[in-house]
Amino acid sequence: MTMSLNRNVIRWIIIVSSFIIVSLILWNTYVFFQKFKAEERIKIETFSVAQKDVLRNIDDLDKDVNSVTSHVLTAMTTSTPMLIIDFDGSVNTSINIDEELLKDPVKINKLINKYSNENTPIKVELNKKITQTIYYGNSPVLNKLKYYPLALLLIILLFAAVVYFFYRSSKNAEQNKLWTGMAKETAHQIGTPLSSLVGWTEILKSEKINPDYIVEIEKDIDRLQTITERFSKIGSTPTLAKVDIVEATKSSYDYLKSRSSRLINFEIILPENKIDINLNEQLYSWTIENLVKNAIDAMKGKGDLKLELTQKEKQVFINISDTGKGIPKSSFTKIFEPGFTTKKRGWGLGLSLARRIIEDYHDGKIKVLTSEIGKGTTIQIALKQA
Repeated sequence: MTMSLNRNVIRWIIIVSSFIIVSLILWNTYVFFQKFKAEERIKIETFSVAQKDVLRNIDDLDKDVNSVTSHVLTAMTTSTPMLIIDFDGSVNTSINIDEELLKDPVKINKLINKYSNENTPIKVELNKKITQTIYYGNSPVLNKLKYYPLALLLIILLFAAVVYFFYRSSKNAEQNKLWTGMAKETAHQIGTPLSSLVGWTEILKSEKINPDYIVEIEKDIDRLQTITERFSKIGSTPTLAKVDIVEATKSSYDYLKSRSSRLINFEIILPENKIDINLNEQLYSWTIENLVKNAIDAMKGKGDLKLELTQKEKQVFINISDTGKGIPKSSFTKIFEPGFTTKKRGWGLGLSLARRIIEDYHDGKIKVLTSEIGKGTTIQIALKQA
């Protein structure tokens, strides 16, 4: 108990520490992004001042001054895309923008809107009149920096997903090991009193006891032996053999029918021809029994229960339908998980074992085919024909 508690504490410490580290990285990235963006803003504002100077001295004969100013402007805008629009709406200058885009007025307007959303345009005033407007976008470096936190989050999410699936698979393996151990231990525990019962039966045969009683006792002993074998096979890989699934299904169904309430209306639809399937007959019989018993429980011992076996191409489908309370869609897959049950008394292992028998041992599929609240459920088993 203490070890489990310590493990949980360590797990939460790691989770909280990871969250804090990620938060600090994201925050520092955001601060750096804003600082870099502010520096670009200062650079463009300086550019606007230089641009104003160019406009003021445009007719000046001092070409050296204009040449130096132009050189400074070019050096300051090596990567930032920029549009300089005159007061009449025409494009005066473009920097770091594809010339093809400037041939289309619609695309120019899109660029202006885009740059306006990214950064506040800068007005260039001359003699208290706005002569030009500078629209500029984020530089490639800034754009890459903007997506860095998203990439970091994606990597963290992927890493978390890997850790989660690893943890879940480890937990499932641990659960499977537990169920396997329980199954083997159950088989072992049943075996001891069962051997004694067989011996007592032989003693009773020598006494003057109604033979019918002995027959019924032997039937129950055979049943216990079957249950013991089933549990022992859950803990190991069972042997499969070619079995007529029609006869195996009928045998299991008839056994349950003879031992169930008369308030249940049983119906079985089977093909007349023989169908061979690679089966472990005892485990398959256990699956049918689990599904039928669950159907009877869902109907609270009263209703219609139908089993139908059909063949399509190289597959065999066994549908077990009831008129019980139904299953919500959200629980279609949950009902096959170990421990899931809606009963007040129950371990939630029946359908979990059924799925393990069908999918793990027989390479088949089991699912809730249809279900409607208050009307009933149909569970389908699909197996490959031998």
